Amino acid sequence: MLGPMRFTEHELTAALAGAAKTVLAADRRLRKRGVDADTAWERMDRYQRFKVLDALGDQVLPVLVALPDVDVAPGTRPTYDDAQVAEVVTGLVGQRRGRLRRAVEVKARTALVQAALAAVPPRLDPDALLRPDES
Repeated sequence: MLGPMRFTEHELTAALAGAAKTVLAADRRLRKRGVDADTAWERMDRYQRFKVLDALGDQVLPVLVALPDVDVAPGTRPTYDDAQVAEVVTGLVGQRRGRLRRAVEVKARTALVQAALAAVPPRLDPDALLRPDES
């Protein structure tokens, strides 16, 4: 059996920033003003970014580190289908809420984690020892 997924600090940081930008993109006030998520992110000061990342960290990071280990070919990123992510999320959410609220939380957190995974940069080597700026 494979162990939990090993992400580098750089990959986790990129994943969390990607999730944060997804949340920003869903902000109706920004969309009304015609501001895209990348622009809104750049306009935020370090403390504002920290608050967003801190709020998302408890939701995204435990799921990412609990995902099963997968082989990642050089030039690709780790990928998981929604069922794999939802299974991990369900285990972490537990039974602390009613069935409907739990189902909504699992679905929302699964989408957020998938957005985070999409933001992980492609790996240059299978052991994730090198980052794109170090090659």
